[in-house]
Amino acid sequence: MDEPTTREICSPSSGNTHCASRILQTPDSPWSQDRPGSAAHFTWNIFNIPYHICKACRLECMESKTDGLLIEGAHGWTPTMYIRLVQDFGLECEVAQHLANAYGDRAFAVAKLASLTGKRWPIIGKKMHPEFPYIDAEVRYGVREYAMTAVDMIARRLRLAFLNVQAATEALPGIVDIMAEELNWSEAEKKKQLEKASEFLKNEMGQLVNRASKDKHPINLTKEEIQLYIKRFQIIDKDHKGYVSINDIRRGLKNFGEADVPGEELHEILREIDTNMNGQVELDEYLQMMSAIKSGHVAYSRFARMAEMEHEKHEKDSLTKKITVERSGGGL
Repeated sequence: MDEPTTREICSPSSGNTHCASRILQTPDSPWSQDRPGSAAHFTWNIFNIPYHICKACRLECMESKTDGLLIEGAHGWTPTMYIRLVQDFGLECEVAQHLANAYGDRAFAVAKLASLTGKRWPIIGKKMHPEFPYIDAEVRYGVREYAMTAVDMIARRLRLAFLNVQAATEALPGIVDIMAEELNWSEAEKKKQLEKASEFLKNEMGQLVNRASKDKHPINLTKEEIQLYIKRFQIIDKDHKGYVSINDIRRGLKNFGEADVPGEELHEILREIDTNMNGQVELDEYLQMMSAIKSGHVAYSRFARMAEMEHEKHEKDSLTKKITVERSGGGL
C-alpha cells in the first residue's frame, strides 16, 4: 500500500504545532482529488480544516467560542416584536416588520427618532420612498452610527441603491436634507453630496445602463398587454392630446397624496421615459418602458407605477358609479 501523501498548507514551525501544516491524504481528508487517479490535483474542503488538523496532529479539539453568540440587537428580538412597534409607536405594519428584522431590539431606539407624519395613521415614520419601508429615523440613526456621506447612506446603510436605483435617486434629496440637519452641512456641502451620490447611482449602480437598455430594447408585449397599457395611457392623458405632459404627471401624483412634488422631480420622472427628449411622453415610449420592465432590463419606473395606480382608481370609480341605489341596499 502506498504511503499517505502530504501537502503543505502553511510554513512549518517548531514545536507540536508544526504538524498543522501537513494534512494526510486519506479517504476522509479535506483534500479530494479533482480527477480520479490523479494525485496532483486536489480541492480543499475548507469546512473540514479544523477537524482534520486536530486529527492529524492529535490535538484536543475545543468547541466553538462564537457558536450561538448573539450579536447586537438579537438579545431582545422575537418574531412578533414588530407588533409592539406598531402598538407603542404607531408605525405602519410594513415599516415595523422591516425595522424589527433589520435592527432587532435596537428597532425601538430607531423608532424614537422618527418624525410625526401629520396623518391619523401611521402616526410616525415618514417613508423616504413610497414604495419601500425605509423611514427618516433610519437616516438619523445611521448618521449616529457614523454614516458620513450620502453614498454611505443609500448604498451601505439603507442599501436602497442596490435594491432599486431609480427609487434611490428619488429618495436622495430627502436623505441629504436629513443628513444635513444631523451633520450641520452647508448648502455647498449638500450640493456636493447630492452630486457625488447621483454620480454614484448613474455610473456605479447602472442607472445610465438601465436607460440605454430600455432605449435599445424592442417592444415585446402581448396583444392583451398592449391593450391594457394603451388604456392606462389614455386614463393619464385626460385631455386626449395623444401624449402625457408634466401637468398630467403632476395631476396623477396629486391624486395619490403627492401634492407638493418639486418641478425638478417631475422632470426627472418625465426624463426616465421621454426617450426622444421632447418634453412629453408618447404612447410608443410608454410601451417601450413597459416592455423593458417586463423583460427585466429596467427594474422600476415611477411613471409606470403612477399609471397602474391611476388605472386602479379609474376602475374603482367606474364600479362605484355602476352600483345603483337598489343594488346597494339603500334608497327609500
